[in-house]
Amino acid sequence: MKFTLNLAAKEFSSSNLVLISAFQKTIPAKGKAKEQQVLANTHWSKDVKAKFESIKTSSNFTGSLGDKFTFHLDNGTTVLAYGLGDKTKLDFEGLRNEAAKITTMLQATHKEVAIQFDGFVLKSKSEESLNALVEGMELASYKFDRHLSKKNESKLKDVILDSSIKKTSAKKLQSVLDSTLIVTESIGVARDFVNEAPNILRSTVYAKQVLADIKGVKGVKSKVLGKAELKKEKMGLFLSVNAGSAYEPQLVHLTYTPSKVTKNTKHIALVGKGLVFDTGGYSLKPGGSMMNMKFDMAGSSTVYAAFRAVAKLGLNVKVTCILGMTDNAVNEHATMPDSIVKGRNGMSVEILNTDAEGRLVLADCLDYACDQKPDAIIDSATLTGAVLVSLGNQVCGIMGNNKKLTDKILKSAKTTDEYMWELPIIKEFHEDMKSPIADLKNIGGSSFGGSSKAAAFLSNFVKNDIPWAHLDIAGIGDSQGHKAYCPAKGASGLIIRTLVDFLKNS
Repeated sequence: MKFTLNLAAKEFSSSNLVLISAFQKTIPAKGKAKEQQVLANTHWSKDVKAKFESIKTSSNFTGSLGDKFTFHLDNGTTVLAYGLGDKTKLDFEGLRNEAAKITTMLQATHKEVAIQFDGFVLKSKSEESLNALVEGMELASYKFDRHLSKKNESKLKDVILDSSIKKTSAKKLQSVLDSTLIVTESIGVARDFVNEAPNILRSTVYAKQVLADIKGVKGVKSKVLGKAELKKEKMGLFLSVNAGSAYEPQLVHLTYTPSKVTKNTKHIALVGKGLVFDTGGYSLKPGGSMMNMKFDMAGSSTVYAAFRAVAKLGLNVKVTCILGMTDNAVNEHATMPDSIVKGRNGMSVEILNTDAEGRLVLADCLDYACDQKPDAIIDSATLTGAVLVSLGNQVCGIMGNNKKLTDKILKSAKTTDEYMWELPIIKEFHEDMKSPIADLKNIGGSSFGGSSKAAAFLSNFVKNDIPWAHLDIAGIGDSQGHKAYCPAKGASGLIIRTLVDFLKNS
């Protein structure tokens, strides 16, 4: 969709459809009179209010959340009044969700809509309201239909944001709009990668597409390490996961350097698990659990999308992005349970379960990331089913070795209205990941605390006291239909906005 700001507007920009907000207020009970819910529309123009009140059925419309009322002005313009409920209870996440619902409703019927933006501004915060409104609309318009012979294309192409805000605010609001569209575009790219079929998005194809997508972006350098290079790097754990694959492993190394680097410029490394498909290896998954394992690379697409957005926004933070790509397949060369393999950092790992493979790829990638000397490392992975047991399928788990870092990420999650909760890594979890015949083992002695034990394992590969945070997105990487701006089925793109906000404020 194309978004256009129309500031200092004195009339509607569209003769097709005008969208206005409506709110609901409560009149307390007095005497024998019961409490009443009535329409709050003092922000409507006189002519719109007069036309609305001339319609007998308008008295039934109270502006309750999601309620709709359509009427026509004398010049033929259609006006859609959309209820946002009690304004004192509406927050930016609520606005984001309602904007998504509006988009879903309109995209099948209208080519253009003029939104009376002032009526959607919450708490007099026009910039934050613009961001939430556009995010909701853009994210809801996403479709993954590249393999459909008949595509159901959206009719909605033009959105005009009419506002009485003075034109002196144009530069600031346009910047917010442009930045929001870069982030939502990057989320769309991540969703496309995750939704793509695994027979198409092999590790080698994935690496090529990432490089093609980021090519030409100012400040970005890239390189790819294949099997030969990973052997030279002594990434035995990463290679052990790839051993059963017919396709080469790929470590994509991206670096964004801002145009003005000073001694205060922070350097953040992002590391992502890119398992383009996970059979479980010899520890084979049951058939039902193997479905949707194309989503096992969502961690890599999440950090890549955040990296992409930061680079395109030209933010003043240096970012290294490390993506570990392979599939976990079975052939005569595949790693067997009970194998002992040495990681890049020299530690030996007893691989008791080949389905606990993501942590093996991440381990070598984390050690590699440490050599880039970042100020902090954040990894993202669909790592454990245990995180769903702990937090459900709507909350991202965060663990780490530095409270200051995890608190900053949690603050960004709160700012962007994304759900995240910290899980502990206690001494006993570290002890449980030790093997009697190797330095470490890749699964704990019991399934309890599985997410934190996986993080305890990964912590052994973060060196030089670098602050590190691990994001387990296994629960929230896909099918988050409880949010109107996420597809009911398929990649969600959640946590990307959190990471961009964190990097923006680094």
